[in-house]
Amino acid sequence: MSDDIASPNPEAELVSLRDSFMVFGVPAIGAEEFDEVAATLNSGWLGTGPRVHRFEEAFRAYKGAAHAVGCNSCTAALHLSLMVSGLKPGDEVITTPMTFCATINAIIHAGATPVLVDVDPVTLNIDPTRVEAAITSRTRVLLPVHLAGLPCRMDLLTDIARRHGLKLIEDCAHAIETEFAGKKAGTFGDFGCFSFYVSKNITTGEGGMVLVRAPEDEKRVRCLSLHGLSRDAWNRFGREGYRHYQVEEAGFKYNMMDLQAAMGIHQLARVESNWERRRVIWQRYQQAFADLPVRRPVEAPEGSRHGYHLYAVRIDPEATGWQRDQLLARMIQQKIGTGVHYVSIPDHPYYQRTFGWSPDDWPVARDAGRTTLTLPLSPAMSDADVEQVILAFRRALRH
Repeated sequence: MSDDIASPNPEAELVSLRDSFMVFGVPAIGAEEFDEVAATLNSGWLGTGPRVHRFEEAFRAYKGAAHAVGCNSCTAALHLSLMVSGLKPGDEVITTPMTFCATINAIIHAGATPVLVDVDPVTLNIDPTRVEAAITSRTRVLLPVHLAGLPCRMDLLTDIARRHGLKLIEDCAHAIETEFAGKKAGTFGDFGCFSFYVSKNITTGEGGMVLVRAPEDEKRVRCLSLHGLSRDAWNRFGREGYRHYQVEEAGFKYNMMDLQAAMGIHQLARVESNWERRRVIWQRYQQAFADLPVRRPVEAPEGSRHGYHLYAVRIDPEATGWQRDQLLARMIQQKIGTGVHYVSIPDHPYYQRTFGWSPDDWPVARDAGRTTLTLPLSPAMSDADVEQVILAFRRALRH
């Protein structure tokens, strides 16, 4: 244990080095976003229109994908992907217990049954060596999650999906810049789903995107994303005059707005420079915490790329003398916003009641979810902000 850490005293008050609270996941917003949003407001067209199509095409090109459809959230992207995968009641979708509830809820809302496979103890991504044992005659989809921006073993997972005839849907909410073996996350499977929530590496406030491999699937995803209509508003009320639409399916209100895309266009333009800043902060944390009795996150394997979306350490109560939640409180005392990514899915009461799940059935995810603590990581952070986080965390571990 480091020399500057002594026996813990939960009652000790910590004085903050900051005058204001550091918001966790604060986005980096530039003048370009302000100008584009103002131009959108002045245009009179706020809904799905030319800027959404511009953002879709730019994102598709960045990922090297066949098709891209803007949505109002990654949750919507996941739900649409599952719906288009042709699921029927009783069908099963294999996924991870270390994810946000949206992944599981989308499966439920698509009428399928989620099947959880425990995670690798080092990466905390779904463990490919356990997946095949979970496949049954009812399995239809494999849905891996690239947690915190670290790529899953897509070579193994793609092979499993191919051999068993499964649809492959990637949850890339954390993985905009992520690559595995030189190939971009979201382009391995049939669908890749992305989040542009306020704390994500690209933000549109709320928003998402789904990459689609097959043209017939893209057409159906786009139709379902807007009530099942044959035409969106831009194609109904454009300069060519009103054009009739037809309702082809009972769809959803999942479309992205031009106001959102106005931000996304310029966020995407800076994605690489922002990724580099995140990488610098990540490496500074890795160096600063090397001597502490905590488990640091791992880098992507050689030849792959980490998205550097989250920097999460795991707290060993025996090694540190602290429970995770005590340290969360001590960071808040110092005006540093922190997070938890994530409490494992079976630890939540709804899933226990609905499926009879016990956290003990997925012990790796259970233990990780009860000990993980996420520190601020944003290109909006200054060097001084980063050093304050480092000092605050080291102080939190002291007596």
